[in-house]
Amino acid sequence: MVTNSSDIETATVSPLASGTVLAALGVLSFSFSFPGTVWALDGFGPWSATGVRGVLAAALALAALLVTRAPLPARADWPALAVVAGGCAIGFPLLTTLALQTSSTAHSAVVIGALPMATAVISALVTRRNPSKVFWAASGTGALTVIAFALSQNHGRPTVADLYLFGALLVCAAGYAYGGRLSARMPGWRVIAWGVVLAAPVNLAVSLWALPDEPLHLTAKAVLGMAYIAGISQFGGFVVWYKGMGLIGVAKASQLQLAQPLLTLVWAVILLGERLSAAVPLTAVAVLTCIVITQRARAS
Repeated sequence: MVTNSSDIETATVSPLASGTVLAALGVLSFSFSFPGTVWALDGFGPWSATGVRGVLAAALALAALLVTRAPLPARADWPALAVVAGGCAIGFPLLTTLALQTSSTAHSAVVIGALPMATAVISALVTRRNPSKVFWAASGTGALTVIAFALSQNHGRPTVADLYLFGALLVCAAGYAYGGRLSARMPGWRVIAWGVVLAAPVNLAVSLWALPDEPLHLTAKAVLGMAYIAGISQFGGFVVWYKGMGLIGVAKASQLQLAQPLLTLVWAVILLGERLSAAVPLTAVAVLTCIVITQRARAS
């Protein structure tokens, strides 16, 4: 039997190409998260938006786990899943939603744009690895750049929204770091699925507490925003992201993720009509440069 060389080439290239497309779709999905949250706040209060978002995402995740007959995680994996749940399914959605009440989407995107760098630092601490001096220098420079940006936008004083954003950055980075370690033992989408399901009781309690007290106006924009952040931002986007990352590797996928804050800035202008000061894109590029250096230093 003669095998066509083009068939071999297609079979070799196909996983890489499909993985790149899936990872890029994940990044694109996440880049709409902040605009989607702003739209959800058009009809939901911040606590209601967070709780309802988590409950809906948990329903989707549980359905996926049941359909695929996913086994229960090992007992030793539950503590790390608790970090994923607390950081990615409770802390990050709540803190960013609270921040977006008073902070612009563009400003928030620049601060949260340091997430890959924060994840790398926490991962290095958790795994007790000793990265190079270049890694720590770039990480420190990136952190100082974000802090300087936040202070410069508010006359030298951090706002409550900035504190929410920095808190969200830390808890989500911890969730990513521990989730990344779990992904070595179970499919990545199951990590976020179990994390979302584990967070469901807290989000349900938040929903029951907040919905009677916060104003609720189910406008088309609010419903669309809620559907997006629940179905895509908190679960569906992770499915394609982790699948793509599994095919092309963490390093290449992380390079694609560098485009996420810049895409969010574009959506902030197009979808929300925000105006960007010169400091916004300049800071975003500076932070992305530091992230590239940290990733290359860690890889080497």
